[in-house]
Amino acid sequence: MTLPARYFTCENLFATERERLFHGSWFCVGREAELSTPGDYLLADVVGESVIVTRDEQGDVHAMRNSCRHRGTQVVQNASGKFPNCRIQCPYHRWTYNCTGQLIAAPHMNETPGFQREDWPLHAVPLATWEGFMFVNLSGTAEPLETVFGPFFERFRPWRVSELRSVHREEYEVATNWKMALENFSECYHCISVHPGLNELSPVSDTSNDFLEGPFLGGPMKLSRESMTSSGDRSAPAIRTLGEIDRGRVYYYTLMPNMLFALHPDVVIAWRMTPHGPGKISIVTEWFFEPESIEMPDFDPSPSTQFWDMTNRQDWTICQQTYLGVSSGAYSPGPWSSQETMPQAFEREYLRQLGDA
Repeated sequence: MTLPARYFTCENLFATERERLFHGSWFCVGREAELSTPGDYLLADVVGESVIVTRDEQGDVHAMRNSCRHRGTQVVQNASGKFPNCRIQCPYHRWTYNCTGQLIAAPHMNETPGFQREDWPLHAVPLATWEGFMFVNLSGTAEPLETVFGPFFERFRPWRVSELRSVHREEYEVATNWKMALENFSECYHCISVHPGLNELSPVSDTSNDFLEGPFLGGPMKLSRESMTSSGDRSAPAIRTLGEIDRGRVYYYTLMPNMLFALHPDVVIAWRMTPHGPGKISIVTEWFFEPESIEMPDFDPSPSTQFWDMTNRQDWTICQQTYLGVSSGAYSPGPWSSQETMPQAFEREYLRQLGDA
């Protein structure tokens, strides 16, 4: 049976999710390519916690809490930018940090007995990278990223995702629960009614799964055409390192708690979700192609970007309708179909991580 309504609508339960799932797991905050030079930064909202991610003068990336060690003021307000000379200055009393978070200036604090600058860095946040994506973990007790997701990461190796470049980005604000968006992505029971165009390109009957348990789930669907685009043709040549089988499939994977992937023969698409409450999420979608394809004179990603923007909006609309229905007093849990094994697996893992299994 599907979950009771409280798992989608309750503010108190969302607070528990925030602590145990989002702050207790590796949470994707963006791509290393967004920080191309020393001093570049982005501000990540990790479900209510503000985290600064920046590149230092040696080229390394760091994450730290956006809270000055003096009076707790948020040091940074803009979503992204550049720290001149890798200096991060609090706007309140001018305490200044470098891009590793070390305190390097604190006006008049030399007059405070026992004060030592090295004792007051910005609070560091563990950061790990995989295939160009950056993940942070706020728990303080994180297992290594490769330990948690190792088998899943191996599945991506033929696509060489770290070498691909982002060519398009869409951002969406969706009035639904984050689990509804993730569960919707995990099944194609709805595809005939919601996505007739998608169903023509990868029929529901040609679906299988690689991962059936744990924090990563999903598998392939066979393609009836070359790729998932408005025309059915590829937007670019197939990725050079893919074998024949992978060139005839599209793979859909969920990576708890906030990432979705679609691996095509010619493009990798990634979705990154940030919940803002039980009924509101932000979703960033990016399209990644091989540099060699991007540099071709006739390169045009629009057949892929337009097709998936349309598909995204179809999904977000039905997810919003689902949230409204579940929020109604008329809702009670219903039975799963045989075509919804992945949402069931997700809910088992979700309850396990929440401590309600």
